[in-house]
Amino acid sequence: MLTDRTTRDRRLSVLAGFAIVAAVISLTVAACTAVSAQDEPQTSGGKSTGSTPAHKGPPNAADGVLPDHTSAYDTDLPGIAKLDPALRTAVQEAETAMKADGIRMQVTTGWRSRKYQEELLEKAIRKYGSKKKALEYVADPDESHHVTGHAVDIGPTDADDWLNRKGNRYGLCQTLSNEIWHFELVTKPGDSCPPMTDPTK
Repeated sequence: MLTDRTTRDRRLSVLAGFAIVAAVISLTVAACTAVSAQDEPQTSGGKSTGSTPAHKGPPNAADGVLPDHTSAYDTDLPGIAKLDPALRTAVQEAETAMKADGIRMQVTTGWRSRKYQEELLEKAIRKYGSKKKALEYVADPDESHHVTGHAVDIGPTDADDWLNRKGNRYGLCQTLSNEIWHFELVTKPGDSCPPMTDPTK
């Protein structure tokens, strides 16, 4: 038959065991919660404040991607709406004059987000094998006039030819010698265009 002291000691041992188990469980839960919190973006007012981009996947219309046959008057598209206003107006005026000459113009690209420009540069690096060579064809986002909204690419070829002959009437000039489609507002309407830049040098 157990003495009162033995019974008391066993009860204390059992309680101590429960306490140890509870402490281990508590520490485990706390550690898991801390790891989970590190994996989640921080929030403020229910909105993410982490570095997650606005959207995943390839660039889309919000980044300046334009559909085929985009007009300079399609100002509902960010690629047109976010152009420098003076450039957009000049391209619109040129488009109207070009149409009167029987040529249908389209803006193939206008303003671009940094994400869009970065993807274009990465594709060029894969195509040409080095960043140095790629930069002859695609500008770094920090240097791109598309990212600042100060450049447009125009198509088709007959529209490019028209702009190279008459674009200076609107202040529009081809600025890169290796891109007949790339135009910027770099002169006063009616003045001559400045010499082009040669990105390959």
